[in-house]
Amino acid sequence: MNFWTHISRLIIKNRIIILLLIGVATYFMTTQMQYMRFSYTEANLLPEDHEVNVEYEKFLELFGEEGNVMILGIQDSTIFTPKKFNNWNALAKEINSFPEIDQTISIGDIQKLKRDDNLRKFVLEPLYDSIPKTNQEVLKIKNILFNKLPFYDNILYNKETETVVMLVYINKEIVNTFARKDLILGKFSKSITKFQEENDINVHISGMPYVRTMNAQNIIDEMKMFVLLALGVTALIFFLFFRSIRATFITLTVVIIGVVWAFGFIGWFRYEISVLMALIPPLIIVISVPNAIFLINKYQQEVKNHGNQAKSLQRVITKVGNATLMTNITTASGFATFIFTKSQILVEFGIMASINIMVVFFLALFIIPIIYSFLALPKEKHLKHLDRKWMGSIVNWMEKMVRHHRFAIYVSAVVLIIASMIGVYQMRISGSLIDDMPKDKEFFSDIVFFEEEFGGIMPLEILVDTKKEKGVMELSTLKKMDKLDESISEYDELSKPLSVLNVVKYSKQAYYNGLPKYYQLPTNQDKNFILSYAKNSVTNGDMLTNFVDSTGQYARMTMYMKDVGTERMENIEEQLTSKIDKLFDKEKYDVSLTGKALVFLKGTRYLINNLVLSLSLAIVLIAIFMAFMFRSVKMILISILPNILPLLITAGLMGYFGIPLKPSTILVFSVAFGISVDDTIHFLAKYRQELLAHNWKVKKSVYLALRETGVSMFYTSIVLFFGFLVFTVSSFGGTVALGGLVSITLLFAMLSNLLLLPSLLLSLESSIANKATLKEPTLPVLPLEDVDDEE
Repeated sequence: MNFWTHISRLIIKNRIIILLLIGVATYFMTTQMQYMRFSYTEANLLPEDHEVNVEYEKFLELFGEEGNVMILGIQDSTIFTPKKFNNWNALAKEINSFPEIDQTISIGDIQKLKRDDNLRKFVLEPLYDSIPKTNQEVLKIKNILFNKLPFYDNILYNKETETVVMLVYINKEIVNTFARKDLILGKFSKSITKFQEENDINVHISGMPYVRTMNAQNIIDEMKMFVLLALGVTALIFFLFFRSIRATFITLTVVIIGVVWAFGFIGWFRYEISVLMALIPPLIIVISVPNAIFLINKYQQEVKNHGNQAKSLQRVITKVGNATLMTNITTASGFATFIFTKSQILVEFGIMASINIMVVFFLALFIIPIIYSFLALPKEKHLKHLDRKWMGSIVNWMEKMVRHHRFAIYVSAVVLIIASMIGVYQMRISGSLIDDMPKDKEFFSDIVFFEEEFGGIMPLEILVDTKKEKGVMELSTLKKMDKLDESISEYDELSKPLSVLNVVKYSKQAYYNGLPKYYQLPTNQDKNFILSYAKNSVTNGDMLTNFVDSTGQYARMTMYMKDVGTERMENIEEQLTSKIDKLFDKEKYDVSLTGKALVFLKGTRYLINNLVLSLSLAIVLIAIFMAFMFRSVKMILISILPNILPLLITAGLMGYFGIPLKPSTILVFSVAFGISVDDTIHFLAKYRQELLAHNWKVKKSVYLALRETGVSMFYTSIVLFFGFLVFTVSSFGGTVALGGLVSITLLFAMLSNLLLLPSLLLSLESSIANKATLKEPTLPVLPLEDVDDEE
């Protein structure tokens, strides 16, 4: 008895037990969904031991989480009226009272550094003594702030535009947890809204905690929406093709159970739902629907041919089961190649994708035949789609092209390859943290506002290691840092740096009775006097803790970067590194660039390199599978070429339309390759079966395979085309690109496998079809005989 014949009998014989086991397992998966949690940090695409990650972790150990600041900004002249001015400071105090907030800094919190000759130290005194009640009092405070306190320039105000800012520091313990979401979407937002309504002032809000929270909420909302949309659209088109409510219902049952299992596995493994992991549910829809189409279409064909339900169900499993298993194994293997990378987020994604792809195969293989075994045979009206004239016309057109116009097919393929290669060379890489964020959302317009006013919101850090205790406060070190500070100020893409230099300069200004012209580094003549005052001041120590570690060996220079392209960011990094190397002797200093913006940039590069690796591994795996089916090098090459072509076209389109390579679009290639391979395997599996049945007659086998698989492949591609097309209504640029590119790629993959693949088989018929190339492989294969003939 053939392996697949045995499997088919086992499934039908034990159908009630199998359904019960699936039900119990599905219930278990629903219990695991409670452990799902969304990621509250940016996706770190680098391995833990990568040098950029190591440097960033070192920075975090010294200075703690860098992305815990939210920024509130107002650009409205009426803020400098007593009522609104006092309400603004009252808002700061209200927010500061929240237990999740470490501190807030607003105009009302500003304290001036002042020289105390009696105690020979610096002391702090309030910017103003009492709450201002008149316009003159407020304008006096404004004048002092804008003209006499340069330390706060670009921190709490922009002198040119008169924008004022409030800084809100979230507790570092909760900044990357669910509590941050509760805070920001709850009482924080309510307080801001109340202030805006009472004062008729628009408050701009930004900072990485806020941006991450709003972006994550958008991802959550859209993931739910797109799963429902994808289910609805694919179900509708499926119904229009099959004209059967029960066939559509059976397919939806498989798909929904598959999605539940996908969420269950994520919870069971305790993985976070990141921007990559959020792609798993729609991916399950993508894989489930083709499985259902091939199984149901084959069942209906068998019913139409002989009307025997038992025989039809057995043939569905024996004839389509093997091919479907191989398509799912190859697709799962393509995603499993991510496991070989050292990036945690890629490894987790690869594990989840490969497991769930195999799960939905077995769900479809078990559920579809079992449910049909309980139902009556499909009515004649449900089988009419098999004889549709327009569908027959499409199949006839494909056969005509393959039979008479192979040269035109080859020319078209060559032209597409050349055009695509030109497009590939125009591709660019994007490593921006905010590149994919929805441009039509208010929080994104606030990002643009703060970029224009203060130079950006994405943190970039320079870590200075003086290699000795208290080395930071040496004048020679400060002067080198000041020269680097001046160099950084030349870049429009970067904000003015904030560092120990600001505190030291402010100390000199305070020593000279607060005169703004003395806001500069001490000279050799006055440094000892100023530092003697500073050493006696607890105040200065408190101000320094944000910029210098407790030993005085390490210093940080913090700046914020605009949303620049990856290429420009790499240029800035290269130029800054060069200037650092010139300024700082490597024997005395160890100076490095770090920060979230840099980590994300390097992660994008790393991801792209691993994409090449994973695709190469996937192609090798496909070649191995083909080697089991056909013991011929030529057959391996013939099967690979139609799958490479859609990838080239996708990459070329990305180049032509300016769609960059980034974490959200990079998976287009894996998804496209997996789907393209599915069609190839289905076609070649049927072709191989026909070869065995018709004494290795290539032409007859190709045309028979084209006629039987063509309908299913066409249905599958159309359903998936529209299924992915729903993602183009997203507000996220990356999701739009993913949906649009995969949809287009599916059409090219279908044409490639239905036109180019059979053309290659016919053109090389004399050298690819013989008994030697079709030796029985070690894996179970499609049987020569029908199951009923064996009996």
